[in-house]
Amino acid sequence: MSAGVPLTAEHVLEFPGGYTRTTGPVIGRFLTELREGRLMGVRTAGGRVLVPPLEYDPETGEPVTDEWVRVGPAGTVLTWAWVESPRPSHPLDRPFAWALVRPDGADTALVHAVDAGNVKSMRTGMRVRPDFVPGPERRGHIRDIRAFVPEVTRIVSPIRTRYRVSAGKALTRFLEGVAEGVFIGGRCDTCAKVYVPYRVSCPECGGVIAEEVNLPDTGTITTFAINNLPDPRAPEVPFVSAYVLLDGADIPMITLVGGVPAHEVRQGMRVRAVWVPPEERGMSMSNVKWFAPTGEPDAEVSR
Repeated sequence: MSAGVPLTAEHVLEFPGGYTRTTGPVIGRFLTELREGRLMGVRTAGGRVLVPPLEYDPETGEPVTDEWVRVGPAGTVLTWAWVESPRPSHPLDRPFAWALVRPDGADTALVHAVDAGNVKSMRTGMRVRPDFVPGPERRGHIRDIRAFVPEVTRIVSPIRTRYRVSAGKALTRFLEGVAEGVFIGGRCDTCAKVYVPYRVSCPECGGVIAEEVNLPDTGTITTFAINNLPDPRAPEVPFVSAYVLLDGADIPMITLVGGVPAHEVRQGMRVRAVWVPPEERGMSMSNVKWFAPTGEPDAEVSR
């Protein structure tokens, strides 16, 4: 043999048929109850409930009492570690978590697998329940619990409501203007404030609005929000929805903002409506794609 090469030999330690040991009255009772689909703990002289049960109180060393307590089946995850690549000997063949689970009614926790689906679903404090293997397959073993699984805490219900809105006189007049590429507002006879969209009464003083005012399609962003959820009307994601105060108006209108990166939108930015071609217009606000920057210096906005 060459000098410097270590001598090695492979050995296997094996108990043919498996290593057999007696369980004793405490662990035996625990495993028997598992076979029946029940989680049981034992009470100590000090009143604590141990799960898994022990023959002696780990704090005092005194023998436990003969009082058995049914716990769970639900419990709480106290801490956990994620296993991304399970080994052949692991209880599950897909990613899972080893966790300390404290069953309801117990004062201690047991280690078991949590089948959460993915690591983002795991968290300390989550509620879980044991998923027992089918009754005929149970044999009085900790693996009679296939794994713990998260309790159902949310459901997704598809919601779709169909309804019809009939435009009144004021909204119809406003949409007629939008079809022509004009924003129609109304001036209050009492306080002289100009409102857009057009309406027939003043929301501030209650006065009658009889005078129509054709407003320009330019304005100033007074406030805005950056949205990261898709919207079929938006030019891209993220997109900006903003309140735009049209020149000559006293109340802003909400609209989309395009033609500029979302992070560059700001209060005071001057914008102009981007209209669809005249031949594509109808009685709808979809005639306005969005508002885009005009390139003018920012306006002052009161804060």
